Amino acid sequence: MLNIGRKLVNIFKKLVLILAIITVSCNSAPKSDKDQQQHSLTSVSLKEQIGAMLMIGFRGADMDSSEHIERDLKDYHIGGVVLYSVDLPSGRKLSRNIQSPTQLKALNQDLQRTTQTTLLIGIDQEGGIVSRLTPKRGFPPRVPSAQYLGTLNNLDSTRHYARLTAQLLKDMGINFNFAPVVDVNVNPACPVIGGIERSYSDKAQLVGQHAQAVIEAQREAGILSSLKHFPGHGSAKTDSHLGFTDVTDTWTEMELIPYIYLIDTGAVDVIMTAHVFNAQLDSVYPATLSRHTTYRILREQLGFEGVIISDDLHMGAVADNFDLATTIEQTLNAGVDILMFSNNSPKAYDPNIAPKASAIIQQLVAEGKISAARIHESYQRITALKASLP
Repeated sequence: MLNIGRKLVNIFKKLVLILAIITVSCNSAPKSDKDQQQHSLTSVSLKEQIGAMLMIGFRGADMDSSEHIERDLKDYHIGGVVLYSVDLPSGRKLSRNIQSPTQLKALNQDLQRTTQTTLLIGIDQEGGIVSRLTPKRGFPPRVPSAQYLGTLNNLDSTRHYARLTAQLLKDMGINFNFAPVVDVNVNPACPVIGGIERSYSDKAQLVGQHAQAVIEAQREAGILSSLKHFPGHGSAKTDSHLGFTDVTDTWTEMELIPYIYLIDTGAVDVIMTAHVFNAQLDSVYPATLSRHTTYRILREQLGFEGVIISDDLHMGAVADNFDLATTIEQTLNAGVDILMFSNNSPKAYDPNIAPKASAIIQQLVAEGKISAARIHESYQRITALKASLP
């Protein structure tokens, strides 16, 4: 059993350390890390390593109906895909990747066969309203929302429903769930968290405990988990899918507690960044693009050594405010390992996002704005993550 009292003391100590650096500006270009200089590149080409860092969304219920996913897998070596049930750029007029259990399983088998290495196949199957595998498409009834389970506050129930979800994903050939949400329910009216029941609780420690139950259940089935959205989206008043989201006046360091708690357990596979802007942490960039937030706090202060994935870089909070090259450069310099492009923003669908992103990163390396060692560092983390799958 966990010693909760001791863990709370450790969490408090880390929060004190984090508070000491929150007011420090860190917007300058990062210096080369000594450890990175000592990494030797493998025989894997730079283009292949870059490809491993890309997670791409696509239209099509099978490989033949997609205009680009086979090319992205074979020519650009993308390391992951993200699946959706509905196509937002079409105004929800089109279904996307999910029509039925039989169809989905066949799609995922074909995707894996097309790659020489394990492909990360990701989905948002949180439970409640955020569920891509729904009864109307032939899947089992939705599991309850995080808010329902947190209010019930029975870890056995949370674990039970997480096992049902994990088994369903395993049966479908999906190996990566973008869950659990560990945002603290600071603002129950937050349109994209509390307002749609995605947070377990307004009590940070309880959020961490329920998230741990989910992670453990998913690990039992061989499903990777991603905590989201770092450093906390639960106090927001607006939706970062749609545009600029400022939590400067509402965020507190207590929203870091679930991350501290879970990192200390050793249970964390992946952490997803948020696109929230917080001038307390960075006066220029939102969290995904902020080295101060993502590298200094998550890596250095919280000690997280695993994979960091961006939230969708096609979301309005980023895409409406930064050009693609700036987004990629800042996100990589912030320490993010996997760059997600969903191709499911309401505003656009870009079938060439994989070749564009690959070319931009190669150019950044050629210009010395991103080191080859930085790419190799992420490649190593991603390779280790994939090796942890059964």
